[in-house]
Amino acid sequence: MIVGVVDGQGGGIGAHVVERLRKALPEETEIIALGTNAIATVAMMKAGANKGASGENAIRQTAPRLDVITGALAILQPHSMLGEITPAMVEALVQSRGRKIVMPLKSAEIELVGLKDEPIPHLIEELARRISALVREPSNV
Repeated sequence: MIVGVVDGQGGGIGAHVVERLRKALPEETEIIALGTNAIATVAMMKAGANKGASGENAIRQTAPRLDVITGALAILQPHSMLGEITPAMVEALVQSRGRKIVMPLKSAEIELVGLKDEPIPHLIEELARRISALVREPSNV
C-alpha cells in the first residue's frame, strides 16, 4: 500500500499528517512525501516519510502509483497555496486511481457547508483513522 501526502508552502501540515500516519499505519505501508516545493518535502521527510519528491513533474509521475492521496482540500484546487498547486498537479491527483482523503481546511475561495468546524489536530486524527482503516482493509481502496 502506498500513501502519498501532498503539501506545499512550508510543509507544516503535511509533516503532522506524515508523523500521525507513521504511527497509525503498519510498518510496511510506504508513505511518499510530495511537496510542491523542496521545503515542504524536507519537512515531510523529517516527519517519517519513506521517500520524497518535489514539484509538478514529481507529482504527475507519482500520482498514478498511489493507493491513497491525502492532504488539505486545496491540493485538489488549481492555483491554491499561493499558486503552488498547478492545474497539471490537480489533474494528475484527480485522475489517479488512488482514493482521495482530504481535510476540509478553510479556503478563501471555497466554503464547505454541512461540516463541523474542527481544529486541524482533530482533522489530522480523523484523517489518520480513515486511512488506517483503508490500509488494513485494502478491498476498501
